[in-house]
Amino acid sequence: MTSLRVRIGVLGVALLAGTSAPTAAQATTVPAPTVEEQRLDRAVPQEILRRSGFDAVAPELAEALTGAHSYAQARQIVVREGSALWRRAVDRAQGRGPAESKRREALPCKGGGGQRVGLSRDDDRPLYWARLGMTREVRTWEPGFALSAQQRTRLLDALERTSRGQTDIRYPGGHMRRIIVTGFDPFTLDRDIRISNPSGATALALDGTVIRTAEGPARVETAVFPVRWDDFAQGTVERTLRPYLPKVDLFTTVSQGRVGRFDVERTNGAWRGGYPDNENLSRTETVPVTDPASQPQWTTTTLPYAAIVAAKTGRFPVYDHTEVTEIPAGGTDPVVRADGPTAGSTARAGGGGNYLSNEIAYRATLLRDRLGLHDTLPGGHVHTPVLEFGAGNTTEVTDPDFVRNRVDIIDQVRAIVTVAADVSFRK
Repeated sequence: MTSLRVRIGVLGVALLAGTSAPTAAQATTVPAPTVEEQRLDRAVPQEILRRSGFDAVAPELAEALTGAHSYAQARQIVVREGSALWRRAVDRAQGRGPAESKRREALPCKGGGGQRVGLSRDDDRPLYWARLGMTREVRTWEPGFALSAQQRTRLLDALERTSRGQTDIRYPGGHMRRIIVTGFDPFTLDRDIRISNPSGATALALDGTVIRTAEGPARVETAVFPVRWDDFAQGTVERTLRPYLPKVDLFTTVSQGRVGRFDVERTNGAWRGGYPDNENLSRTETVPVTDPASQPQWTTTTLPYAAIVAAKTGRFPVYDHTEVTEIPAGGTDPVVRADGPTAGSTARAGGGGNYLSNEIAYRATLLRDRLGLHDTLPGGHVHTPVLEFGAGNTTEVTDPDFVRNRVDIIDQVRAIVTVAADVSFRK
């Protein structure tokens, strides 16, 4: 009876307004912004968007959506605008298009007066925060037509994939070699919301570029992944990489790792350690994959790690990192092994730990192996140094040391990929 009264009341309001009553799909409560999207309203993200000129991205999507009169039209808009954001971020990183907002902000800089103008081209954060602005617009959008929860989810998925470069991977024909490099969003933002992720910045800097190897040119294509457990469980890594691994000559997943060093991770483990992701969710379990009955506890790199470590690729030292944490066969307690896992052990941490950097390495190399490419496709994971601000900077969103560190990391990843290609392609 109560439900009937509510429905009659809604109908009456609609009639008084001179409109038709909403359908059940239209009347569904609009989802609230996610934890990740809610951080957008803080001062630092807004400053990053203003100073980069990306602050208009989400409002432009919202305006475009007002012209959508069906799910199909909405999807066209979302795909177009998501792809445009990725291309804009790549163009900015590679020197095409404006690097900063044309507006000069009369805001005090660190140490006194002056004006804040722009952010350096190597910065990955405008893409991250602009994407969240777009997903929030789609998530909270109230269209003038029936939009089911499933359709909204599909719109969000299309926006995520296009704005991360996952649908933008293109290789030319001919005999040019092919390489895939992946990066990540910023994370641990509740600890310091100013954080940038050098792996994401590297993806923007390298996408569509050509590196010169001893065996000729190689085209690099890139994509960026979220720092969210559930997206990985839903197969975002496999869906993105599966069409390309059989066609490429080398791949490496990249993430931010330890302070002051690069690591080529030798072994990846099938375990999630529970550290909170960007939605503040934790997952402690075996890495969920299809066909778990055949799932190995460990996978290994096929990158030429010895050559990478020996080469002079930049100012940060590079290590062949072999340590893992395992529960030995027949045991119950975790044990740290400096030289990799022992036979029959259960994973508790790969060389790259037990967070999403280890998981992307595990998933990508497991996919390589399940496609029968272990012996023919060089691939694995590289951890970059932690990107640090300059000494004493606890409030500004950038500084010269911060930019220098990020640029040097990007350049060294490019050099590492070049060494890996040189060695692998000669075989």
